[in-house]
Amino acid sequence: MLDLHGPIPALVHVTDGKTHDVNWLDALRFEPKALYIIDRGYVDFDRLWQINLAQAFFVTRTKSNLRFYCCTSQPVHDCAGVVCDQIIRLNVQGSKASYPRKLRRIVYTDAETGKTLVFLTNNFALSALEVALLYKARWQIELFFKWLKQHLRINVFFGREPNAVKTQVWCAVAIYTLLLIIGKKLSLEVSIHTILTVLSVNVFEQVPIHELFNKLEHTRSFDDNCKQLVLKY
Repeated sequence: MLDLHGPIPALVHVTDGKTHDVNWLDALRFEPKALYIIDRGYVDFDRLWQINLAQAFFVTRTKSNLRFYCCTSQPVHDCAGVVCDQIIRLNVQGSKASYPRKLRRIVYTDAETGKTLVFLTNNFALSALEVALLYKARWQIELFFKWLKQHLRINVFFGREPNAVKTQVWCAVAIYTLLLIIGKKLSLEVSIHTILTVLSVNVFEQVPIHELFNKLEHTRSFDDNCKQLVLKY
């Protein structure tokens, strides 16, 4: 689970490959007032109701076979990409029993991809556009795993035993978190990959960390001010 403010890992749980993520979701303790962005594959109205009972919020995409009736339709005020913003109730007996309260249904067309997406949420305070952009930010989770695989070398495991795999994953997550802390503490305006590279090439240097990045800033400043020579033929 990733905190989108960071993006910082808020909770990590390592299971074997046969365990589906949705089974672990049932064991998660939902925090009041937190907002959970859930993939469409995990949509289950019993689970969504548990989030609502915990006084937390969710944003998810609907499945194509959702059956509902519209209670009210709210004006969208020409919001970019927002097609409609409705307050609905489920009208299939099983779904209605699982989630007996009203939901908010938002239809949004992504200008970049041209796709029309339909969202469900129990948050009635956020604007429709904010709901759509929050779900779009879910892509940060995919980028997080991609970064770990590319830069911390967990696309190949050194051992196949459960303990070996978990140790390698936990080390990668710990390094990623430490890099974020370093960037935050030193107020660095460089990418996490740059921080990792600087530390990697200076791993045996007995120099305070902040001095390494002071040298980096000095080098970058020098390069920016350096004039390119003109070649003459």
